[in-house]
This record gives sequence, C-alpha cells and structure tokens, in this order.
Amino acid sequence: PNVEGTPLLFPEETVRINKLLKKKSVRSLSKLMHLSEALAALNYERNQNFSFPFNSENARPAVFYFDGDVYQGLDVATLEPKHYPLLQQNVRILSGLYGLLRPMDLIQAYRLEMGTSMGVGVKKNLPTFWKPKVTTHLLNETQEEECIINLASAEYFAAVDVKALPRTIIHPQFKDYKNGNLKTISFFAKRARGMMARYLVESKVETADAVLGFAMDGYAFSESHTNDPSKPVFIR
Repeated sequence: PNVEGTPLLFPEETVRINKLLKKKSVRSLSKLMHLSEALAALNYERNQNFSFPFNSENARPAVFYFDGDVYQGLDVATLEPKHYPLLQQNVRILSGLYGLLRPMDLIQAYRLEMGTSMGVGVKKNLPTFWKPKVTTHLLNETQEEECIINLASAEYFAAVDVKALPRTIIHPQFKDYKNGNLKTISFFAKRARGMMARYLVESKVETADAVLGFAMDGYAFSESHTNDPSKPVFIR
C-alpha cells in the first residue's frame, strides 16, 4: 500500500548492531541463529546489503514486512486504511535489531531474534542492551493512567523493564482445548495475539475492561479461568 513510512526510533543503535552482524560469516550466523546454510547465506547477504539511511526505495513499513504467526493474526493486508493512524499511534513492535518500532517505521529485511546469544558492547545480550532505551521511550510516550497490553512473547518482553514502567500492564493469555484439557498452544496463541492487536485498533479500545470484549476466531474471555486480573484468559 502507498503509505508514508516513518523514521526509526533508534537508528544509531540499529546501525551499531548491524556492524556487528556484518562481521559474522555464513557459518557463524548458521551456528548463532540455528539456521540452515541457505537461510544463513540469505541473512549474510541481508546484513551486508543493509544501507542506511532508509527511504521508500530501499525499505518498507515494518508492519507490511513481518509475516510470522502473530502478523498473520493481525492480517494488516485486510485492515482498512482508515485504521492505520490508530495502528501507528497505539501499536509498538519489539525487535532484536530495531529495538522498538512503530508499525509504519521503515525497515529492511533482517533476522535477529531478541533471544539470540549476542552481546553489544558491555551488554551481554540484546534484551539488556535494549531495555533502558525501550523502557524510557515507552515511559515518555504513555500517560500514567494508560494501560499497556502486552502481546509479545516472554523472549521479546524481556526488553522491557516492568519495574521502571509504572503502568498497568495486561498480559492476555490464549488457551485451546486439546484432548479435553485447556492448554496454551504456541501457534494458536501467537495468531490470537495478532488478532487481539487488530481488535484493539478496530474497536478503538481505551480501557482495560474493554480488552475483555475480544471475541475472534472462537476465543472468548473466561472469568472462571482467570486467577489474576492482569492475565485475563481467553479460551476456545
């Protein structure tokens, strides 16, 4: 879609991490990220071809680049453009390379999961490197009375210092019945987190209570399965 891309929040940090990635061979990338040789070669090329600054010729808005399970749930391709401003205003994406992204921030293709065992300077890993920057940014762009809906995996949310972020944080849980038992099934839970993000934007949700109205793809809030109000359980 023809949308105006926005600049990165942390360009200097991203360039710094890319410089470290550029030094890694295909073989070391394969070992570091547990990739096949073909995938490691692809990402070696991506690292070498990384060229900053980004523009509409060499980069695309982040939300149209990602295609994992969460983003299949979000299904931005079918989201009406009238919702883009609210998406940009309210949704944030955690990233190993970019730290924190707004949906329309311009990015280039990459692979660097937050849990990758890679230090940056004196910081022993990516969550430790990103934590002060990401947390300060979230603190500055939210109001005390606002709540944050965490739809990230534990691996990525490790880049947020919850103790230094005095906000109400809601962690929705998604569970499915399997063989008569209620379980969190990773693939389905990831897609549900994407659907929840879509619901929050399309429904213009503004309160923690309104989050409980999520009902997509067979999921519904279950008060009886919710022991902690900050971790509402949605079942199907």
